[in-house]
Amino acid sequence: MTDTTCHMSISLDGYVAGPEQSLEHPLGRGGHAVHAWHMGDARATEADAVATGWLMRPRGAYVMGRNMFGPIRGEWEGDWLGWWGAEPPYHAPVFVLTHHAREPLELGGGTTFHFVTDGFDAAYALARETAGDRGVDIAGGASTVRQALLAGVIDELTLDIAPVLLGSGERLFDGIGSFDMEPVETLHSPLATHIRYRRAP
Repeated sequence: MTDTTCHMSISLDGYVAGPEQSLEHPLGRGGHAVHAWHMGDARATEADAVATGWLMRPRGAYVMGRNMFGPIRGEWEGDWLGWWGAEPPYHAPVFVLTHHAREPLELGGGTTFHFVTDGFDAAYALARETAGDRGVDIAGGASTVRQALLAGVIDELTLDIAPVLLGSGERLFDGIGSFDMEPVETLHSPLATHIRYRRAP
C-alpha cells in the first residue's frame, strides 16, 4: 500500500495558524512566524532546505479543507482560484472538502481542484483512486488533518515545530485521543525543529 503523508508547521502551543485568518492574513495573525522556515527567512539553514524538500515532494493527489483553499465562507462567489495563483505547487489533483458544490477548477502545471461535498472519507477515497501508486498527501488545514488522524489513514506525519507561541488560532490535535506514531528523523534549525514520524508497527 502506498503511503499517505501529511506535513504541517505548528507552534509550540499547538497551533498551525493564528487567529483571524483572512485575505490579508492567510495564516492568521502571527501565523507567518510558524512557517518562516520555508518562506524565505534569512535564518533558514540546510535543515530547513531538507525539510522543504520533504514538504514539496510530488504526490499523486492531495486532500485539503476549504479554509486551506481560501478565505471565502458560505456559497462560492467570484472567481477565487486559491492562494497560489494560476499555477499552484501541487501539480496533481486536489480534493477540497466543502459544503458548497463547485465545478472542478483546472489550473496550470497539472493542478485541478475538485470540490467534494460528501465529507472526508469520500474525498480521501477519490484521492486514493486517483493517485494510484504515487501516494496521497493530506495538505491541511487543521480540521482536515484531525479527520485524517481520527480515520487512521496517515502513515507519515512531519511536524515543523516553530519556537513561537500564538495563544489562539487553529489547533492541530484537539480531540485526538492517541498518537500511535514514532519519530524516525529529526532536524534542527533556529526557525523550527523538523520531526518526521511514522506509524508505529
